[in-house]
Amino acid sequence: MAHLRAQEPRPNLAPMNTHSKPPLQSPSAPPLFPPVAAALLRWGFGACIGCLSVLAVGGAAVPATDAQIRQALADRVDRDHAAPGIVVGVVDAKGSRFFAHGHFAGADTPAVDPDTVFEIGSATKVFTSLLLAEAVGRKEVALDTKVAELLPAEVRGSARAAQTITLLGLATHHSGLPRLPDNLVIFQPGNPYADYTPADLYEFLAEFPPPADTGIGYAYSNLGAGLLGHLLALRAGTNYEALVRARITAPLGMSATAITLSPALRDRLAPGHAGHGVPAANWDLPTLAGAGALRSSARDLLVFLAANLGLRPSPLLPAMRLQREPRAATDSAVVRIGLGWHLTTKAGATTVWHNGQTGGYHSFLAFDPAAQRGVVVLANSTAALEDLGGFVLDVAHALTPSPVDAGLRFTPVPPAVLAARAGRYQLTPQVFFNVRPAGDHLEARLTGQSYLALYPASPTEFFYSDVDARITFEPAAGSGKAALVLHQNGRDQRASKLADAGTPDPVPVRLDSALYDRYAGRYELVPEAVFTLHRRGDHLVARLTGQSYLEVLPSSATEFFYRDLDARLSFEVGAGGAVKSLTLHQNGRDQKARRLP
Repeated sequence: MAHLRAQEPRPNLAPMNTHSKPPLQSPSAPPLFPPVAAALLRWGFGACIGCLSVLAVGGAAVPATDAQIRQALADRVDRDHAAPGIVVGVVDAKGSRFFAHGHFAGADTPAVDPDTVFEIGSATKVFTSLLLAEAVGRKEVALDTKVAELLPAEVRGSARAAQTITLLGLATHHSGLPRLPDNLVIFQPGNPYADYTPADLYEFLAEFPPPADTGIGYAYSNLGAGLLGHLLALRAGTNYEALVRARITAPLGMSATAITLSPALRDRLAPGHAGHGVPAANWDLPTLAGAGALRSSARDLLVFLAANLGLRPSPLLPAMRLQREPRAATDSAVVRIGLGWHLTTKAGATTVWHNGQTGGYHSFLAFDPAAQRGVVVLANSTAALEDLGGFVLDVAHALTPSPVDAGLRFTPVPPAVLAARAGRYQLTPQVFFNVRPAGDHLEARLTGQSYLALYPASPTEFFYSDVDARITFEPAAGSGKAALVLHQNGRDQRASKLADAGTPDPVPVRLDSALYDRYAGRYELVPEAVFTLHRRGDHLVARLTGQSYLEVLPSSATEFFYRDLDARLSFEVGAGGAVKSLTLHQNGRDQKARRLP
């Protein structure tokens, strides 16, 4: 029996049980930036506390030589296939120097260099917290300023949690806010935060309960950092990008650090890649920009570190020093947090650092104030690079590259090849694969599961980026049928091709979006499981208790389907046009939910 299942953050359907909540499951909201673990999720953005809890360098540190850095970069790109290109910058009292290896994509594309632009993901947070420290110096705000004081007047009263959360809590991840807002709806899977609006943020704050008065610990929150950037921009009467430019990048002369790229910077932007060299789209964070929206180059970021080290004169130095004062604990006994920066201290030596990740990039910034040395590592892939940065600062920090991808590298194939693989394949009498082309790859769905991306390594070998599994396509031979073979968990399972097209998927139709207002409301399946439906502009979204909002698309005026789940909703409309109930259709079962007043 097939075991193919998507790993988080993809949907995963639970078994049906008439006495519990229905199995409809949303994908986990993408955890912006590397998660707090050694293994990074595809949708990363966060501080990897575990990977740097042992890193601390001081006067006794032995920095890597230029030859060692060049060799480490060549190994990481050419041997380990960690990224198409990596750039390292090192700054100390002797000045700055750069090392680069690899290309934008393949060998026939531009080589990366110190001026190549990358998304820096969560490293943006140290710019956001520097804005806070600088605003404190201007006496525009204080660290104990409450969030509510900076919100627009029309939403201030409804945001109950905002009455107690402080700006310090946001900057140190001690606010009690979750990693991401539970009303984040992903309308563009390749650009998950692009459609989240200030109105959505204010809606979340209105519904989020106040945290407990005591006992709020460290909980990494992209929402909190994004909210901090939003509030500081409101206080200054501008937008986040303009505030960063006016108060940080322009004074420091960082001309390649921005969110909105000029044509010249756009030409220098290296395309992003996920695992196995799979191309990844760029991300936009219009509302949560302070959590991870900046793009920059190694040359610019080394200017930033030089200013933090006092190696470059800057009016920002007092704010930078305020920013790196340790203020709160984290999940590690040797790591504390200042305003944005994490500080690892071991044997009396402290390293100040942050990392970042988006859908196709990874970044790492670190410096040692005592040794007056800093490092920047940027890559156009999601592979973890913290060990490389640590090695550059001190060769005692071991290089621990992630495993080689065993030859599974994304290799584009002609559209005709993808079209030939499409179809319906029978694995068992009740279990089928639906396979369809999707741009430069395939999507495959196993009965009862969701469509998952399937990327070509060759015209016949394809791999999943979210599941540890592969598929081999076999052509028809003699009187036999074409087939696919699923390789997973040490087993090979063959599915014969039944047709050149899979079971037809629902096709969305165009409806007057005002019609969605009719369906907005709450629908009770059982007392502990309620559907909540909202209109979001030209979209209708639905959430089951304890899960996340997902978009539902109309196939008719009363029938809707989930884009990423094998499930549908149908609405019962009375003679007067009032909606009486909805029915969830999933896993062969129909469950009715009455509309609540």
